[in-house]
Amino acid sequence: MTKIPELLAPAGSLSMLRTAFDFGADAIYAGQPRYSLRVRNNDFGKIEVLKNGIDTAHEMGKKFYLVSNLLPHGGKTRTYIKDMDPVIALKPDALIMSDPGLIMMAREAWPDMPIHLSVQANTVNGASAKFWRSVGISRVILSRELSFDEIEEVRQDCPEMELEVFVHGALCIAYSGRCLLSGYMSHRDSNQGACTNACRWDYKVKPGQQNTSGDVVLLQEARRPDDLMPMEEDEHGTYIMNSKDLRAVEHIERLTKMGVDSFKIEGRTKSPYYVSRTVQAYRAAMNDAVAGRPFNTALLGQLEGLANRGYTDGFYERHHDKDYQLYMRGHSLSGRSLYVGETLEIDAATGRVKVDVKNRFSVGDKIEIIEPNGNTDVVLTEMWNMKGESIDVAPGSGHFVWLKIPMATTHAFIARYTQEPAPAEVTTSSSCSTCGD
Repeated sequence: MTKIPELLAPAGSLSMLRTAFDFGADAIYAGQPRYSLRVRNNDFGKIEVLKNGIDTAHEMGKKFYLVSNLLPHGGKTRTYIKDMDPVIALKPDALIMSDPGLIMMAREAWPDMPIHLSVQANTVNGASAKFWRSVGISRVILSRELSFDEIEEVRQDCPEMELEVFVHGALCIAYSGRCLLSGYMSHRDSNQGACTNACRWDYKVKPGQQNTSGDVVLLQEARRPDDLMPMEEDEHGTYIMNSKDLRAVEHIERLTKMGVDSFKIEGRTKSPYYVSRTVQAYRAAMNDAVAGRPFNTALLGQLEGLANRGYTDGFYERHHDKDYQLYMRGHSLSGRSLYVGETLEIDAATGRVKVDVKNRFSVGDKIEIIEPNGNTDVVLTEMWNMKGESIDVAPGSGHFVWLKIPMATTHAFIARYTQEPAPAEVTTSSSCSTCGD
């Protein structure tokens, strides 16, 4: 019988945690702001919120992994044990770590605490996995740069080690997150949790012109049109343009048969809607893989509706033929939808549902009601404003409306079917959404 892998989802807040579990995640990961690569706007920096999250996970029979994956300078190594002692007392299920010094300190201070090796440690071979196993690491999160064959080699070389791989989310313009670009361009170190996402800004290439220092400037960033920047390249090209986002849902069956223990979704700074759709899609793909059912290509369309910069399956398969690319693209465009609202409550007297509007939608639109136990498609026939007056259009973010729609639960997300491009994802943080865990 095929082993059932773990589905691991991101959580930057209690709302994301509960959404991830409701839609099928087995575990979530969250960071302590001072010691992970998510410094800003992380709800779990408050000890009472962290306790609530860990307790909620355990009450639901789920797991909570705590991230301590930055590359610390000396000052942070001196405060780590004292700061983390009360956190460890809350009994998270594992620490996700990358620095050998912090790992040594954690093993000495809390010998019973499982430690997972972050992708920041850049494990790319079975010998490295064996080494980390020898010093007490129970799971390795493999580098994103590995192919299927290389992952299988690590599996065979170190069968006793749990292996985790990323299957969805942003990709770094760096080796699995070890990026210097943000520190160079904006003096905020991504390896200390302060990344500005410089590799994902909107750049325009301009005709070369010489500035006062003699540099030839070629790049213009959208929010700083007067600050032209030099662009350097070597024989391989240049490296500071946006990457597409990772999507490997079509490869879940192969990775499952290979014996990967955990599938990881990136995105602790994304929205609960993002978590609901990704977890739901990957849970369905995993269930099909374990049951021996063929891959459901409709899942590609569901993920296409999320804000993305175009999708790639990264390094899993190095060279796709043209027919494969066209096949995948065709299925991705079918069923595309746009996030338009989140339900807040149901009025018992009228049966109407109050909706927090996120994007414009109208009477006559075909909408999708996204709930943990399944999704429902309906054509919207009626809508009311907060005064109870009939209206035709929900204008966009900042508005609330009442709808008469079928609901199996009190909380759901609403999407409108469309062929329009998805808008940029609104995040809760300016910190790095691409650095590894």
